Amino acid sequence: MIHDDIPTDSFFPLPDHAGQSSARRKTGIEIEFAGLSVGEAAQVVQNLWGGTISPVDERDLKVKGGRLGEVKVELDISLQKKWAEDLAAQALGGLVPVEIVTAPLAQENLREVDHLVGELRKAGALGTRARLAYGFGLHLNPELPGPDGAGLVEVARAYAFLEDWLRHCDPIDPARRVLPFVDPWPAALKDALAQAKGWSVAQLARTYAALAPSRHYGLDLLPALQHLQPDALEPVPQAHLKGARPTFHYRLAEARLDEADWSIAYEWNRWCLIEAVAADASTLEDLAQRWQDHRAGLLPRGSDWAARVETLLCGANLLSHFGAGTGQQG
Repeated sequence: MIHDDIPTDSFFPLPDHAGQSSARRKTGIEIEFAGLSVGEAAQVVQNLWGGTISPVDERDLKVKGGRLGEVKVELDISLQKKWAEDLAAQALGGLVPVEIVTAPLAQENLREVDHLVGELRKAGALGTRARLAYGFGLHLNPELPGPDGAGLVEVARAYAFLEDWLRHCDPIDPARRVLPFVDPWPAALKDALAQAKGWSVAQLARTYAALAPSRHYGLDLLPALQHLQPDALEPVPQAHLKGARPTFHYRLAEARLDEADWSIAYEWNRWCLIEAVAADASTLEDLAQRWQDHRAGLLPRGSDWAARVETLLCGANLLSHFGAGTGQQG
């Protein structure tokens, strides 16, 4: 499988889009885990990257002045009312993850986050598969390819067609599947995107707001669309509009910090493969047509969409563009 050729110890560069270089695009990273307190996790960050630990409130800290910018370390719980958050933190204990949120990082610095994962693992951090009820995620926030949203529609289309394949190749932990945070995109949205060649960002925003008005998807486009087309998002509940920013918000990835063969690089490279499909017009349109045929029942009965994607991706040999394998192994 092409998925088996995705490196876990090196980082792909982000592909270029619409003639715009991605070399300077930065990415913020959010990592959830258990096993350490907020203070213990902040100490690990400080020991590795330097800086000064400063309190934000009773549960949240910041590490300021380190060599990779400001880092937030906090309990990942937001119930709007402090008394409710206090009660939930006491009652749920380790089920409320500690979250580390980095500043936007240059691509050449992403390997430093894998170094941090290694230090957190040594300190006793636990990932999503360490306990039955854990459901911890890794969120990647790559900057958009261009200030005007160039490439956004294409990335949305690529994700729509690759999502089932990504979930099939590396199934999501059961605890995360039952939580309302990484739902699959609705089939109606994927159907619309299959016919979205040449769409503007405004068309994408209106369609997304109508068919997927929630932030709880494996790829949450609302921050980017709120930044680019805020007036198009009127159908979206205000509780799901957490703030405009010129980034993708990729939430599908899991945080498996205590597993030695897991890495940030692995999840990053899966995202880069999505962008590689988006940047390859021929492969993207082939997937779009096959999706329409799949939905119309024109493909053979019993045809599995993930298997179809696997066959097409192997033929496109996209990993070779990154200098990683041939994508031809079965």
